[in-house]
Amino acid sequence: MDIELRHLRVVCVIAEAGSLTKASAVLGLAQPALTAQLQRIERAFGGPLFERDRRGTRPTPLGELVLARARLLIPAVKGLREEAARLASLGEGMTRYRIGATNGPITGGLVQRLSDAHPDAHVSTFTSWSAEELADMVFDGRLDYALVGVCGDSPPPLEGGLVWHAVCVDAVGVLMSDQHPVAASDEVELALLATEQWANAPGDGCFSDCFAAACARAGFTPRHVFETDVGGCIDLLQSGAAVVLAQGTFRHLPGIVMMPIAGTPLRWRHLLGWHPDSAAAQAAGEVVEHSIGAYQETVARRPRYESWLRGHPRLGAQPGLHSKGPGVEVAGVAGKDVLYS
Repeated sequence: MDIELRHLRVVCVIAEAGSLTKASAVLGLAQPALTAQLQRIERAFGGPLFERDRRGTRPTPLGELVLARARLLIPAVKGLREEAARLASLGEGMTRYRIGATNGPITGGLVQRLSDAHPDAHVSTFTSWSAEELADMVFDGRLDYALVGVCGDSPPPLEGGLVWHAVCVDAVGVLMSDQHPVAASDEVELALLATEQWANAPGDGCFSDCFAAACARAGFTPRHVFETDVGGCIDLLQSGAAVVLAQGTFRHLPGIVMMPIAGTPLRWRHLLGWHPDSAAAQAAGEVVEHSIGAYQETVARRPRYESWLRGHPRLGAQPGLHSKGPGVEVAGVAGKDVLYS
């Protein structure tokens, strides 16, 4: 593994927090995910960076060396990025739209809308499971916009570095066979699925914890949660091995229905982010509107979910940058991906 600037940030946060538990809260990662990431970083450096005991986490001599260099590199690279982004945006205009996206229902429609509106512009995409990686690429000037998803009210990545706007809020529901005993209902009580096995797509952040907490409130602990890619989740569902956690906009598949969960205990916010000092900032209002339009087109192709959304006005498409109503611009730490179409 090559060491990247985001890895150095993780090392600095762990050192400043004094424990993996506190650092995981700051970074918005589950502690097992942070521990695994630290182990990969330590292997790349060739030795342990921290000593851990009951009193907390302290840097080793190797850790002190890495921290000393990181504390010089991180602000230096941040300053370089900011200056480069400002220089690159001067007079350039939007002759290209470089869009990074985690899995979500907006990307395809947004690309088509931008291509139709600006036929002479070059529209390109980059996909990653990591919202943090996409945010870093926008901050660096390697991407113009990032479309990411975050769990519930969790803030997005790169606090203070980018501007974020909420495009839409989806309910997270359950994909199941149309022969399932509850499949004919408009929505399902989570407690009725206590005996099921589950599947969902990978990612870091708080979604697993939020799902476990929702199950606990419903009076049970999930039997098993398989973590695999979208195709693997569908295979598990079609084989009868699991039901699948998915966004309400998940595409229609023969023999499968999307069931909203009563009370909407799990939500997924789709955010568009850009650098405030880039050319992308000047076109952000238009890109937000195209993103909202792309989402609305997706919902219109899901009549069952569209009908359900009418009874949940706080979900679905959110106001654009120039719409009346409360704006949504936030910054912070990313959540975990769930299935989309």
